[in-house]
Amino acid sequence: MTEVMMKPGAITTEPVLSRSEYEDFLYHEAALLDAWRLDEWLELFVEGATYEVPTAGAPDDADSSESLFYIADDYFRLRHRIKRLNSKQAHSEWPRSKTLHTVTNVRILGAEADGVRVTSNFVTYRTKNDVTHTFVGRHYYVLRKTDDKLCIVSKRSMLDMDNLRPQGRVSIIV
Repeated sequence: MTEVMMKPGAITTEPVLSRSEYEDFLYHEAALLDAWRLDEWLELFVEGATYEVPTAGAPDDADSSESLFYIADDYFRLRHRIKRLNSKQAHSEWPRSKTLHTVTNVRILGAEADGVRVTSNFVTYRTKNDVTHTFVGRHYYVLRKTDDKLCIVSKRSMLDMDNLRPQGRVSIIV
């Protein structure tokens, strides 16, 4: 286990794993997304989890209840998003895109009552109709070990881009 800084007064029973254990988990998550194994990807989340993608250029502390987000899913909406992406109803993703998710610079930020805060940089390539788009940014996670497996309590993908041109939309899981 790794020792990390906690906020003053924070209490946690969450075991803090090594950076490489968190890296392996994030690599596994990326592999599931690239293989379009979205149902298995959803199983990485605990019930009540959130997945957010604020608009390009939004501050790290943007609040989805006060600002526009590209994606602001609670667990119920995330489950519905996966169901739609796996069907022909997701017109932007039928036939589905090819993606390549890269994960770098994994860092453990600290442990809190709800889990361990972990961040990483990412580059996600999306290819569809002979065009490749690139999304870059940082992921912020809260991860928790439950039933001897690591799970996602929350994931926020901050796009380090000024806008979404030429992509125009986020129709994949970054």
